Amino acid sequence: MIDADGYISGPTELIVEIAASSASYDLHDKLRVYRRCGVQEYLVWRVYDQEIDWFTLNKGRYESLPVDAEGVVRSRVFPGLWLNRAAMLKGDLAQVLATLEQGLASEEHAAFCQTLRQRKRM
Repeated sequence: MIDADGYISGPTELIVEIAASSASYDLHDKLRVYRRCGVQEYLVWRVYDQEIDWFTLNKGRYESLPVDAEGVVRSRVFPGLWLNRAAMLKGDLAQVLATLEQGLASEEHAAFCQTLRQRKRM
């Protein structure tokens, strides 16, 4: 959020981390800190475990974002930010980018961008 003086304020909307040996720390201690600070979404790519966890804050608790039938996780905070988990874990960056492009071309992303433009004018 931008405050009256034009500065960014409020909790971070999204934190993304790549975790190797720190996965336990990232999924426990950091998760608690981020929840307490009001971070709305938290994504952790656990490299050694070959897993990607994407959490969303709901009523003060983190919940895992669901993976749809196509294997895609969709941000609730940033409509149109879509991640194809399986493709990412396989290193198929062409598919990862194709999925992201689909998200950015979606109606929900267009509406989100329109909302941002209207906020900027205020």
